[in-house]
Amino acid sequence: LPFWVMIILIPDSRITQILINSIILPLILAVAYVYVMYQTILLDEPISDILKLYFSLDNLYTAFATESFLLVFWLHFITLSLFLGLWLSRDAIKYNISRSLAFVPLILVYFAGPVGLVLYWIIRIFYAKKLGFHD
Repeated sequence: LPFWVMIILIPDSRITQILINSIILPLILAVAYVYVMYQTILLDEPISDILKLYFSLDNLYTAFATESFLLVFWLHFITLSLFLGLWLSRDAIKYNISRSLAFVPLILVYFAGPVGLVLYWIIRIFYAKKLGFHD
């Protein structure tokens, strides 16, 4: 099962707790990320060329045309989606937000991260009965 399906459908199961709610999966993803970065990008290109991709959309477009950069981006995306989904799931439990209500924001977090986060914050305001920017 994909991790986000586990977070949504079986958040309390033992396998979810072991794989998702522990350091195991983020550690595996981090090791894979560093390995791919080192093997395919850092060994092949000078660091100045890598930093140039942040200076223009054309450079970013060119970078995404390479399979290795696409793999690095995918690992980055999966890791951040996992982190945000876990935070959302734990926070929903903390404020007694039902799974069915947290379902749509969790799905959106995976496909459109910021949209899912904002939707969850709107829902959370009604359950937490407060609006805080540091919570």
